[in-house]
Amino acid sequence: MQMQDVILKPMITEKASSASDKFNRFGFLVALDANKNQIKNAVEKLYDVKVLNIKTSINPGKLVRAGKSVKKTPKTKKAFVQLKEGQRIEFFKGV
Repeated sequence: MQMQDVILKPMITEKASSASDKFNRFGFLVALDANKNQIKNAVEKLYDVKVLNIKTSINPGKLVRAGKSVKKTPKTKKAFVQLKEGQRIEFFKGV
């Protein structure tokens, strides 16, 4: 699996941004079949930082009604990456 395939996108939510301010922890949506070692290597190489800890969670898909039919949303995997003290990831530069 390539590094670009492991990390799908960063999570830019209010809860994730408060965790990045308090605990130096950043959230990413990652591929379902990616393990912690692949996530760690991808984050360290793409953002040039040192990763201390990774916590992952898989969120199951939900049933959604669309008219008379019922569909299921796909399940997603989140990874919360804690960085070494003094290092940061800037998603938006100059904003």
